[in-house]
Amino acid sequence: MKISPRTAASPDLDPVRPRRWRPRQITQLAALPPVMRLLVLTQLAFNVGFYMVLPYLATHLAEDLGLAAAMVGLVLGLRTFSQQGLFVVGGALADRYGPKPVVLAGCALRVLGFVLLGLAGSATGVIAGALLTGFAAALFSPAVESSLAREAGERERSGEGPARSEVFALFAVSGQVGTVTGPLVGTALLLVDFRLACMVAAFAFVLVGLAHLRWLPRRPAAHAGEPLLAGWSEVLANRRFLAFAAGYSGWLLCYNQLYLALPDELRRATGGQSALGWLFVLSSVMVIGGQLRITGWARSIGRGRAIVLGFSLMALAFAAVGVARLLPDPPSWAVLVPAVAMVVLLTLGEMLAVPVAQDLVPRLAGERRLGAYFGVLSSAGGVAVLIGSTAVGALLDPSVPAAVPFFVLAAVPVAGALVLATLARRGALAPATPA
Repeated sequence: MKISPRTAASPDLDPVRPRRWRPRQITQLAALPPVMRLLVLTQLAFNVGFYMVLPYLATHLAEDLGLAAAMVGLVLGLRTFSQQGLFVVGGALADRYGPKPVVLAGCALRVLGFVLLGLAGSATGVIAGALLTGFAAALFSPAVESSLAREAGERERSGEGPARSEVFALFAVSGQVGTVTGPLVGTALLLVDFRLACMVAAFAFVLVGLAHLRWLPRRPAAHAGEPLLAGWSEVLANRRFLAFAAGYSGWLLCYNQLYLALPDELRRATGGQSALGWLFVLSSVMVIGGQLRITGWARSIGRGRAIVLGFSLMALAFAAVGVARLLPDPPSWAVLVPAVAMVVLLTLGEMLAVPVAQDLVPRLAGERRLGAYFGVLSSAGGVAVLIGSTAVGALLDPSVPAAVPFFVLAAVPVAGALVLATLARRGALAPATPA
């Protein structure tokens, strides 16, 4: 009996041979292995719970609790610092104790933080709640990212899963769905009470914690018993990773201009910020609808080129607004063109650079101490935002020529692109040898 090649290759007749991943299946979340699917959906759940409450926190503090503007700014600043500034701690803990207990601790702290935010009637309680919600993210975000990087890397190397950059693209899409959904749910709940929104968000993180308790495997910690400083010492000794982190950290500063420089441009162009929500929706729709295809194309042109091109688009995003501010006032139908161009170019740059860069982190780390590496990378971005946004805020003062802050912002991704291009040309973005 003559056996056709198709029959001979049938997995039913050849169960030992690993089944290769079919590229078309990467667009299907359901096709991911269960653990990876849980981690990807975690980003959606985290963002739904987060954006259900945090966009409305400043209004609650000022109007419901009557806190002064300086106190509101302090609370929001402390929350951001307790998150971005402490990523290095969460990442090191994930390496030492394993991702699962750190993720569960982060979920528990976020539940407690949201409950405090909902019930607090004084500045002390609000600050405690804000610090807890921030530190919670500092715990579970590096743990989730390092777990996803490890799971996806193992599947990719065995030929049983998609490319790791494609998984991080799905991760980004999932997060954007949560970013869009969270405020909608929060708005509906705020029709009743801010406290209700906080309690629903807390309950959402109870469910997230239970899901990870049930389905996230407890892998032995690769660096159990080692001091936390050992992980940081290894990261700080990796010069090419530090150079990569320095060049890459500017992207978070660029992204945060959606909250600082973009509203300023809208006020200049239209006298208000009514279009801000629609521009956020535009950015989210672009990521949800096109992230996977763009990441696939980014992989085809090479990691270094994709990241450099992405940063170049970010630079163009700010340069476009800077040039527009030098030109005569446009007709009324075109007043939003610079803002739209900024959002579109900035989002395209992020879509090109970020998933590929997240895939590079474990490769530069030699597939070890991933929690520490992701934590240091996130904290580097947090430092860039802290310093850069302070400077940008000063440049947005009416006394400064209107185009100056946007040309300064354009220089940030240009500098990052030069650093990353130099690393790529020298071969420094090639994978390290796993330890």
